[in-house]
Formats: sequence, C-alpha cells, structure tokens
Amino acid sequence: MKSILYSALFLSASLCAQEHQYDYTFFTNSLMKDNFFYGNIKSSGSSSVKNQNNKLLVDRNEFHSPGNSILLDYKNAKNGKWEASIEYEEVRGKDFFNKANFLSFWIKSEKNGSNILPTVKLQKTDGSVSKSITLKLTKKNQWENILIDISNLDISVINDPKLVKAVIFSQPENSESNNKIWLDDIAFIDSKEKKTIAETPKISSAKGYMKHVDLKWNPLANDNVRYVKIYRSENGKDFKPVGIQDSYIDRFADFTNETGKKYSYKISFLDKLFNESKLSEIISTETKNMSDEELMTMVQEASFNYYWDGAETESGLSKENTNGRQNMIATGASGFGIMALIAGTERGFISRKESVERFTKIVNFIEKADKYHGAVAHFIDGKTGKTEPFFGKKDNGADLVETSFLVQGLLAAHQYFNKDNAEEKNIRQKIDKFWKGIEWNWFKQTPDSKYLYWHWSPDQGWVINHNLIGWNETMVTYLMAIASPTHSVPASMYYSGWASQDKIAQDYRKDWGKSDEGAMYTNGNSYYGIKLDVGVNKGGPLFFAHYSFMGYDPHGLTDRYTNYFKNNQNIAKINYLYCVENPKKQKGYGKDGWGLTASDGPNGYNPDEPVEREDTGKLTPTGAIASFPYTPTESMAVLKNFYLNYGDFLWGEYGFRDSFDLNNNWCSPIFMGLNQAPMTVMIENHRTGLIWNLFMSHPDVKTGIQKLEKEK
Repeated sequence: MKSILYSALFLSASLCAQEHQYDYTFFTNSLMKDNFFYGNIKSSGSSSVKNQNNKLLVDRNEFHSPGNSILLDYKNAKNGKWEASIEYEEVRGKDFFNKANFLSFWIKSEKNGSNILPTVKLQKTDGSVSKSITLKLTKKNQWENILIDISNLDISVINDPKLVKAVIFSQPENSESNNKIWLDDIAFIDSKEKKTIAETPKISSAKGYMKHVDLKWNPLANDNVRYVKIYRSENGKDFKPVGIQDSYIDRFADFTNETGKKYSYKISFLDKLFNESKLSEIISTETKNMSDEELMTMVQEASFNYYWDGAETESGLSKENTNGRQNMIATGASGFGIMALIAGTERGFISRKESVERFTKIVNFIEKADKYHGAVAHFIDGKTGKTEPFFGKKDNGADLVETSFLVQGLLAAHQYFNKDNAEEKNIRQKIDKFWKGIEWNWFKQTPDSKYLYWHWSPDQGWVINHNLIGWNETMVTYLMAIASPTHSVPASMYYSGWASQDKIAQDYRKDWGKSDEGAMYTNGNSYYGIKLDVGVNKGGPLFFAHYSFMGYDPHGLTDRYTNYFKNNQNIAKINYLYCVENPKKQKGYGKDGWGLTASDGPNGYNPDEPVEREDTGKLTPTGAIASFPYTPTESMAVLKNFYLNYGDFLWGEYGFRDSFDLNNNWCSPIFMGLNQAPMTVMIENHRTGLIWNLFMSHPDVKTGIQKLEKEK
C-alpha cells in the first residue's frame, strides 16, 4: 500500500540548506562481483568490450580504493565502435549535492597511447550528450587520477549534477588496438584542493562474529574527511586494504568469510582526492563459531544499531534510510525503532541509563515537533521539528498511519520505563501527553464517515482523500483510534471502515490487488493447501503481517473473521510455499530463500508479494526474518543462508541490506528504517514476547481490545 502513495506523491523537495550535501558519485565499489548493474555496453563492427549480459565487468584483484574496480577490456576497430556507460545509481533521499566543478576518476591502463585510450563524455537525463574529452595518461600500469574541468564538457551541470545520467567511455576515432583499463572512484567533486587531515584515527572497538568483524570508531566532525579506509592483517604485521566507509557512518562490517581466525585492523582517513591521513593503532579480534541463538542475537544487534548510532543526532529518531537525508526522520520507522531500542536495552546492547537518555531526547523532540490535531507528519526535520514534505506538497501535514506506528512504539516504551524516578516518570508523562492529544476521531473527515483518513494538509485539507481500508498495514490505526482514552472512534468503525464490505471497499481492494480474491476483506480460498481467512490474493506483501503486529500481539486479536496470529502465520507460510514452488524460476528462491515484501529494488521501491504479477525477483531479508514468530524454522533457514552464503555482499554495518536480486546481479546499497527494526523486534517477540507483553499491558490498549470484543 505504501508503494501506491510513494509513486503517486513523490516529488523532489526544495533545497534545505542544512541538509548533508553529497558528492555526485558514479562508482566507488560494486557490492556484487562479476558485473556492475548500473550501465551497459554497446558495440558494432569488429569493435568489442568484454562484458556479462551487456554489463561492465567488476575486478576484485585490481582497485584504487578497496575492494574492486570496473574493468574495461576492449578492442578498437576502424570498421566499428564501442561505448560503455557507467550510470548514476539513484538512492532514495540522496538529493542534495555539492557543485560539480570537476569530474574525478582513477584509471590504470596497460597502454597509454592517445589513439588507444577512450574518450569521455557525459550523458544527460534528457538523452543529450556533452562534448568529448580525449584521455591522456602519463603512466602505464599505475593508478593515475584524472581531473576534468566540467566547463570543458557541459557548464550547465556544475550547479545541478542531477542533470547527468551517466559517464560514457567511447572508442577513439580511427583506432586499431586492444587495451585493458581499470576505472575506480568516479565522481563529481567541487574542488581539487588537497585537504589537510591532521587528526589520527582511532578504532574504538572490534568485535568478531561468525564470518565478519564489526569495527567501530567515534563519529567524525571533520568535513575534510570523505572516507575511512580499512586495513586488515592476518598476522598482525602485513596489512592489506579491504574496504572504505563513508565518513558520516562510524562503523564497518568486514565480512572475512572465515570462522575461527584472528584479525588485526588499522584505519585511516581520506579526503576527496584520496590523500591519506596517519594510520590508527592496531586493534585485534577473532571470528568464532556461533549457535542459532547467537546468530539471532547478532541480527538483532546489527539492526538495532541502525536506530542507535545510526539515528538522526538531534531527535534520536530514525532516518528514512542510509545514504539519504541525514537530518530527516521518518515517524513510522521511528516507532519501529523505539521498539528495537527497548529490545536492545533488554539484550544488553546498551545500558538502561543510556536508553533513558535516548528516550528523554526522543520525547523532548516529539513534544516540540509540528502536530496537526495531535498527529504528526510522515517526515520531520530532526533539527527543527518542522514537517518535511518529502512526498510532495500535498503531503505537508498529518499522516495518521505513520502516527499510529509511532504511538505503537511509544506505548510500549511507556510500559517499559516503569521506574519510580524523575527521568522515567518524565518519559511516561510526555508519552501520555502526546498519546492523549491525538484527535483520532477528527480524522473521520465527516461526523458520519465510516472510515478514517490517512492524510490531512493544513492548507489543502483532505486533498489526498485516502480512506483506510484493509487488508493492509493500517490495521493498527483503527486499533489505536478505538483505544484512545480522549478522542476515540466507535469500535464499530473497525467493521464499517477497516473491514468494510461496502462496494467502495470492494472496489478499492480489487483495484490494488487486481483480483476478486479477498475483495470482501475475507478471502476463504486455500493456497498450497492453506486456508486464508483474510487478505487480498495470497495475503499480500509480508509487511502486512508485521507493521501492525510489532506491539499488538496477534494471538490476542480475534475478530468476526479470524485470529490474526493464525492468519498472519498462514500468510507467511503461503509466501514461503510460493517461493519454494517458484513459478517464475527466480534465482535464489526456495526453502532458504523466501520473504516477498516491500523494499528497495533494481528498478525502485516495490511491494513484492506471492503472485506472479508482483514477483519482481528480489528477496528482502526482513520478509522472512521478521516472520520468526510465525515460521521459526523457515525463518532461521533464511537467516543462516543469507548470512553464510550471501553475507559478502548482503551483510553490512547495520546487518542485512534492504534487498537483493540474483537475476540481475544486484544488491541494494541502503538500509531502510521501516525494514531493519521489524527483524530486531519480531525476533524478540518470538524469543521472549517482550514487546508484545509490554504493549498489551498498557491499560488503554486493554480497553481498546475489550471494546472490539463487544463488536464481534
């Protein structure tokens, strides 16, 4: 359901002066070996470029910055031509950039004749191309930095690098030759001035797991640092570069793929031209065998860190995704992150004192944030508390669904911070004030409405006009509205709105599901021998069974149609069995490769589900792993397979990356706020029921459940 809003509402937001500005980067490293997804090869006549599925090859043995480069192994022929593009990879929320005064890249070439080396030009998003530059090198078989003044290519892109789609390398005219070149660290930069980095780096911790080592250092405040460079040694003496990390992330996961080995590490700082600082002191650790229980804790901790040291600094809340907006928080993801922080506190990842300090920051921020009849916006600037209309001008006010996700986390926190001291009392009081101030009944739009509405704009009213109809992720919104002690809606709205069987509701479900199955809210069909009581098609993407049930224990939710633990469990089993059947023959699907849900993808965000029309071939770790309470055996198989067999590209500083697609040799570069926390929280609910027990103990939640029971 979120994908419908994303595609309908997304517009580029206006420049926000204080947001982090990135260098417009075309290539640093490929997560995947073999070939680089972003770009393609064209050739004619006798000219050619070695490729894989018209994609440029990736070389892990040669690189300027670790751990790989792009290989251009080409043949120039007078009766033909070739062209190789390296495209910019769009990342959600990565939309503010430094000036593009220079095109900088590093090149290593077997030969350096001017009639052998390719020409370079820019391809713009409108299809036009810039002037071409003929490459000239001074070295053979050595890495050399090329700096091209953008005014010699296309002056229009200096202030707007987003006009550029790709850097294109092409065959020179009238050339008959063969050559190999390696390309690395391709980016627009604003200055070619060398930056002095006087400070000496320090690794604060190194912790070994089964097949990786987690490194941590203190957050960097030096704007001259572009990357942190990581060196590893297996004997404590001979160090090799194994990776680089963006300076705004203060941890690195080195996936060594070896168990029971000792490793030593150093790090350094790099500026934009890769000038290097002094090296840190050595720190050492060992990888080790781990039990299934330890692996679950490992996944919980890694995802927890996204909301701990990966949080927006002023609010303490969750960013939408990594490598996107640095100052913008996502309220729904923040609600999930709040529950992850609680689980992490109980697991000992942080102390209760640290947790109290973080939650004090969180509730103080929520108190000052923009509100609309008590509700908050989907996206908020973490520095100011002001609404950020990231999805466009219409979405500049209240988002009731995101508010309900946030409140779900806060009510669990209200119950967790139960000590009789000033700090924890303050947390409870401020949560209580926010919770009681939300005017759920106002979001009916009209007094006689059968439905709650998703959005409200302070200057455009109900312009989006999206009424909430299930089955999808918004069940929690009705449950919260019914539970409100101050501004509740009648429990009957659960049936007139959420589970409505009116024509408008049937048409709504048919429209997004492209099916009559589940159009009445109830389904009743059997898939793979499993009866589905509620849900469109085969239940939809798996986040439908997660988002509303991280706090609400589905064991205790039974309406006229089903018990929701049973229904969610059946949705997860159907998802699993669809992937085992694998009707589209997708790579990686099977008993240890399943979990279709909403996530990043090679062609953008998509809510994959177990129907061929919405099966794009990507696998999303949170899908199966957040289903642990429903399918513990099948979920554990996925966790182990994804970590042990795909960890070299899929595992990063915050655990599993958002998704991957083996059909296209693609892996998402991001971690997403909505997808990391469900793994931490739902594993904990499977193991101890912690978050379910806390949330369900809240007196208002209990009252809401009782009201709903009377409507059955």
